[in-house]
Amino acid sequence: MKIRSLNGFRRIRLLVTGVRRHWLERVKGVRVHPSASVSLSSRMVAGRRGAIVIGPDSLVAFKTLILAVRPDGSSAPVTVGRGCFIGGGSVLLPGVTIGDGAIVGAGAIVDADVPPFCAVGGVQ
Repeated sequence: MKIRSLNGFRRIRLLVTGVRRHWLERVKGVRVHPSASVSLSSRMVAGRRGAIVIGPDSLVAFKTLILAVRPDGSSAPVTVGRGCFIGGGSVLLPGVTIGDGAIVGAGAIVDADVPPFCAVGGVQ
């Protein structure tokens, strides 16, 4: 049996992720740069338009939760910089800024700003 390449699904993947990006912007008010990649299983709670911004060349992995709404209902912006990696299952809490080129490890809970070009894991 001949093994075929998965590259044949690239167009479908780009279409689906493009529709997801458009939906996030229109319905949720999340700004996602066209070169960023956001998993279909990630969740975002913006509270207001523009409260969550994902920069160019960043990747948000599966089952990630990004919150921009505090428990009292007010919103605090969450910004993910250029070229960042947000690991699977991680949580970004309200008011957090992830610096350019930073890496957030899988399962991390981030409640403070992450400087550019740093790697964090656990509870930050």
